[in-house]
Amino acid sequence: MQSLTPPPFKLNIKRGRKLPDASGIANYLARNDKISPLLPSIKRNASLQKECAAILPGVFDSCEVLQLADEQLSLAAPNASLASKLKQTLPKLLAQLQLRGWQINAIRIKVQVRKTIEKPSPVKQLVFTSSAINAFDALEHSLDDTPQNAELRAALHRLVQRNQV
Repeated sequence: MQSLTPPPFKLNIKRGRKLPDASGIANYLARNDKISPLLPSIKRNASLQKECAAILPGVFDSCEVLQLADEQLSLAAPNASLASKLKQTLPKLLAQLQLRGWQINAIRIKVQVRKTIEKPSPVKQLVFTSSAINAFDALEHSLDDTPQNAELRAALHRLVQRNQV
């Protein structure tokens, strides 16, 4: 007997379309005389960032590797609270990085507060018609004046007051 269940979901992947090649970016960076000397340190910092995030996944999500110079690693934390939490885990981080082959003897933490962009308040999108406002008003007045209905009546009253034209 055949099953009546539908076939499993199939992805419709179009073949033949080429994805952008990252080697073009790497070639540009390698040819650019001003950027090419920075490429090894950028790669080193990126791999250090991955290593640190793997060692301390919960703590290191918001932190960054700033630089590695003279066997001293500089890390950036977004606030003092996270910096102190990171400071408590430094012995573990240092030991794990040394086990993974990094030539690091000291780790320094800098608090670097990032500039936060204030989110604009959301614009009111829902507009009630006058008949809807009248229906909410009628509902508020039709409810019994009991303690169980007090919060609902107050909410309906605020909704009607906010949406009066």
